[in-house]
Amino acid sequence: MANKRHSKREYDFETLRDEREYGFYWYSGIWNILRPILIGAGALLLVFGLLSSAWTAINEAFISPVVPGDTMEIAFTVASGNSLSRVSRNLEEQGLIKNSSFFKYYCDFAGLGQKIQAGDYMMTRGMNIFEIADLLTTGDGHPITLDITLIPGHTLEDFAAYLKEKGIIQTENEFLDLCRTGEGVSDYYFLNDVLSSGTTAQRKYLLEGYLAPNTYEIYTNASALDIIKKLLAQTDYIFHSEWQARASELGMNMDQVLTLASMIEKEAKKSDFTKVSAVFHNRLAAKMKLQSDVTIHYVTTERRMSLRSSDLAIDSPYNTYKYTGLPIGPICNPSPEAINAALYPDESYVAEKYLYFCSKDPDTGELYFSKTLEEHERATEIYAPLWQAYDQERGL
Repeated sequence: MANKRHSKREYDFETLRDEREYGFYWYSGIWNILRPILIGAGALLLVFGLLSSAWTAINEAFISPVVPGDTMEIAFTVASGNSLSRVSRNLEEQGLIKNSSFFKYYCDFAGLGQKIQAGDYMMTRGMNIFEIADLLTTGDGHPITLDITLIPGHTLEDFAAYLKEKGIIQTENEFLDLCRTGEGVSDYYFLNDVLSSGTTAQRKYLLEGYLAPNTYEIYTNASALDIIKKLLAQTDYIFHSEWQARASELGMNMDQVLTLASMIEKEAKKSDFTKVSAVFHNRLAAKMKLQSDVTIHYVTTERRMSLRSSDLAIDSPYNTYKYTGLPIGPICNPSPEAINAALYPDESYVAEKYLYFCSKDPDTGELYFSKTLEEHERATEIYAPLWQAYDQERGL
C-alpha cells in the first residue's frame, strides 16, 4: 500500500513536471509572441481614445457648424483686398464660424490663405469650416451685390444708358418709362406736389432731378423700380429740414429748388455754384428771362456752346430763352452742393446785382461774370471764337 501511495505521488510529480515542461510549452511560446502585440494594441486603443476625445472636443469647439442643420442663407462679402484675418473676423461676426483664429490657422496650414476670392457668397450656419473654406476658395465668387453710381449733372437718360451697359437692366426704356410716369413711387410726398401741379404731361421725365447722385450698393437682381426707390429715398434723406425751411423762406418749393440746382450744376464748376445761383436769383427777382443755354441742351441733347437761331426758337417749357422764370422742371440730377448753392447764393453777387455770365473757356469751365448788358456783350465778343472752335472740333 505504501509503495502504491509513493508511486502515485511520484507519478503526480512527474506528470506535473512533464505537463509543465512539455504539455504547456506550445502555449507559453504563443503568449510570448502575443503579449507585446496585445500590449501595443492596448496602447493604440488608449491613444486612439485620447485622440478621438480630443478631436471631438476640437470639432465641437472650432470646426462643426454653428447651427447644425440650419439652411437659412446668409449673404457674405469678401471685399477686394481683404486679408485672411479680416475675412475670418467677418465670418465670426456674422455667426458663420465659431472661432476666427482657428479658421485663419486652418487656411494658413492648408495653403488656402492666398486663394480666397473676392466676391459675394451665400452661406448658411449649417456649414462647417471646411465647407466654408472650400466655397471661398473654389466658388465662382459671382457678386450678389454691386455698386452703381449716378454722377452729379447726369440726366436720367445718361443713367439709364449706364445701367444697361452694366447689364442691370435689359433696356433703357424699362427704366425711363418709370421715370417718365413715376408709376410705383407716387407715395413720396415731394412727388405728390409735382403730380398735383398738372405739369406732368409737359415734363420730359417726372423724376428728373429727384434721383440723388451718389454711389449705391444694390442687389444684382434689383429691378428698375427697386433702384429708383433707393435713389428717391436718398433724396428724401438729403433734403433735410434746414433746406426745407430755407426754401420756404425764399418762397420756393422743393421742385423749384431742384430745378434751379440742376441748372447751376450744368452751368458751372463747383467753385462758381453760388455765383451762378446769385445771377439766376437776381434775374428771377427782376422778372428777366434766365436765358440759360443748358436748358436748351436738355431739349436738343447736344452741348453746343454757340446756340443757333433754331435752338433759341424751340417751343418748349424748358426753353428759358422763350419763357420767363424757371423751366418746367429739373434738367439733370444735381449734387447736394448745387442744391445748397440754389438755396444760399453768393450774397455779395446778389447785393451787387450781377445779372450775366458767360464761358471764358469751354474746356476748363471758367466763367466771366458781368453786371450790365454792355459788359456782357463785350465779353461774348471776346470769347465767342472759343465757343465756335469748341463746336467745330466736336462736329456740332
